[in-house]
Amino acid sequence: MNHKIARRQFLQTAGATVLAGAARGVAGPQDDDTSESKMPRLFPGCCAYSYGRYFHDAAFLPGAPKRMQGGGRMTFEDFIRKAVELRLDTVDMTCYYFESIDPAYLARLRHYAYQQAVGFSGAACGVRMVEADRAKRAHSLAEIKKWVDVTDQLGAPHLRVFAGSLPPGATLQQAIGWVVDIMKAASDYSGEKGITIGVEDHDGVTQSGDVCLEIMRRVNSPYAGINLDLTHFLPTPTEDRYAQIKMCIPYATNVHVRDRFDDRSPIDMDRVWRMFAEAGHKGSMSAEYERQIEGEDALTGMPKLAAKIRALCEKYSSV
Repeated sequence: MNHKIARRQFLQTAGATVLAGAARGVAGPQDDDTSESKMPRLFPGCCAYSYGRYFHDAAFLPGAPKRMQGGGRMTFEDFIRKAVELRLDTVDMTCYYFESIDPAYLARLRHYAYQQAVGFSGAACGVRMVEADRAKRAHSLAEIKKWVDVTDQLGAPHLRVFAGSLPPGATLQQAIGWVVDIMKAASDYSGEKGITIGVEDHDGVTQSGDVCLEIMRRVNSPYAGINLDLTHFLPTPTEDRYAQIKMCIPYATNVHVRDRFDDRSPIDMDRVWRMFAEAGHKGSMSAEYERQIEGEDALTGMPKLAAKIRALCEKYSSV
């Protein structure tokens, strides 16, 4: 049987709720040393963020940056069809652009994705956890729990969150402690629903692989991991970007992909895929296209990035 046909049949059979590393309910180094545990399963996907400017004017998430609010030319049904057109297996549902979080709307999207045999690799909210004020940290936790509930109704296995930037007067260790406390409570809550929380190595305190690993070790939950964006790590004298990506792969719950780092230098994508394959990673490799970095609109640039991701997943995946 053609392995691409088998892949699509598996997606439709499994429904639109799996295919992220988070779906295993496990993050971090594994005790299982079977051949299956070392078998890479890499699925090409796409983040809704890639088409941010084409979504609805009024982003549902309060406080969503104005630069993310587009011209109202795309719905999530359009986005799911776009994934089919690009021959991608999964989509990462960026919550900024939801028309609603009404259960009927979420159920409609869930069913539509199932009909199109597109899996949800996860959902993504913009909540940040590095807050010096205790009341604001409590609010961040409450917001994460709200978006966990939305993710659950959507039928997705993973929710992306942010750490945030260091506020004036705070130390890095204080910030790490705030993130750890919130992620512990959030993953306890999300674990009851089988959903994994992934903190992204975004701008701010998590742009260091060492910090990401410290957070994971201290949270110490099978429902907490790293939403591993390939592009954001800052190189150090001892660890370049590739070394930091590699050290975080065992905790990767979802992977966001561009072919350039934030400074616009090219990413050796074959090298990166080889690292994931050697680690036996299982999950979605989701394009997160950004016009400001790539220099081209998503409508013309995304097909090129999607083709690269598809080819690499075929080359290095056992599926």
